[in-house]
Amino acid sequence: MRMTNEAVLYWTRLYTDNWNICFAATAKGLCYVGSHNHSFEELSAWANKKYPDYKLVEDEEKMQPYAEELARYLQGELQGFSAPIDVQGTAFQQMVWKALCEIPYGQTRTYSDIALSIHKPAAVRAVGAAIGANPLLIVVPCHRVNGKNGTLTGYRGGLDMKARLLRLELEF
Repeated sequence: MRMTNEAVLYWTRLYTDNWNICFAATAKGLCYVGSHNHSFEELSAWANKKYPDYKLVEDEEKMQPYAEELARYLQGELQGFSAPIDVQGTAFQQMVWKALCEIPYGQTRTYSDIALSIHKPAAVRAVGAAIGANPLLIVVPCHRVNGKNGTLTGYRGGLDMKARLLRLELEF
């Protein structure tokens, strides 16, 4: 029996400008961007939870459009992404992730700012949890969210990666 596209998560690894990132896509679009310098196991563990019936298939050719956009962003040549995404989450998570995508390149917001922007000012902790569940690092720019006093706060990719992404955006 031949496996259909619907049951496959395509993935590859991007090596560019001292970045090393695994990322994956369904047939519909990019669904996962991993942490810098993390192993394939990070992607595999995420896929086992979120897409347990899918097979991970390494396919550089299929992932090329996503790789090109990520590389251009990491080289300071691109400020936003146009490739299709297929991000799954609750309605609340989707609302938060959409708000993250509205933060302009090179700017930051606080968790409270995001809660206000989605008209749920008391949901700051829930906003933080939704941001922490974001599977698309860089593309859904959760690195642009800081603590109330402007300090760098938690980031799935680690604070070094977050600081590096913010520096990248401020340089260009």
